[in-house]
Amino acid sequence: MSKKPISSDSCLNMTLDSVRESLIGQEDTIIFCLIERAKYPINSPLYDESVAGVPGSLVEYIVKETEALQAKVGRYESPEENPFFPENLPPLIVPPHNIPQVLHPSGISININKTIWDTYFNQLLPLFVREGNDGNYVPTATCDLHCLQALSRRIHYGKFVAEIKFMDAPEDYSPAILAQDRATLMSLLTFEKVEEMVKQRVEKKAMVFGQEVSLNDPDDKKGKYKVDPSMVSRLYGEWVMPLTKLVQVEYLLRRLD
Repeated sequence: MSKKPISSDSCLNMTLDSVRESLIGQEDTIIFCLIERAKYPINSPLYDESVAGVPGSLVEYIVKETEALQAKVGRYESPEENPFFPENLPPLIVPPHNIPQVLHPSGISININKTIWDTYFNQLLPLFVREGNDGNYVPTATCDLHCLQALSRRIHYGKFVAEIKFMDAPEDYSPAILAQDRATLMSLLTFEKVEEMVKQRVEKKAMVFGQEVSLNDPDDKKGKYKVDPSMVSRLYGEWVMPLTKLVQVEYLLRRLD
């Protein structure tokens, strides 16, 4: 992607409200991805590097190959998408998209997918999938991929949030950026009341989207959920929002380059 100067015209259609609306919509995607993954048990052979006849684990192989295919047709031309294995991407086989330059060129390359990968498999997955092995490795890995991509898109959307906040009030952020003061930037970006509201909203969505329904006995499944709503709230509180703010800080540190 060319590193031309950021254009103020590119930001005309992007406001903090429009970015927040996108983030709210992405909540739905993440919750539905979690619900789909919860259909399958842990299926641990997927993550065992000694099982598959390929370098790494089977899930790693599937993610790499899927990303390579999607890269050929332009998925990662979009600044909203960040690959988990950027070193594995082939060149485009289609004409490049003419995507408006919204983000600052120095911040486009920020990618914390290694952290997201480790967090998903080592901390999050055991919280909402049951033990066991049903042999459905490909659909399970596909669900993992969808979860990873949805979480990555949501967390890296922090670049857009940071750009809008900076454009709205550069005088608030510039001193901390010039001083490379991470702590001050993190403080400027933290709104505890908003974060609490987000946690409550995603928990309620998980209750609505994931409640078990029975036509024969309406009360039989009441209060039973495909994914624990409190786990979704915890996901946002402990991982999604903190990692999003980390992305915002890293972006802002480069914003005046």
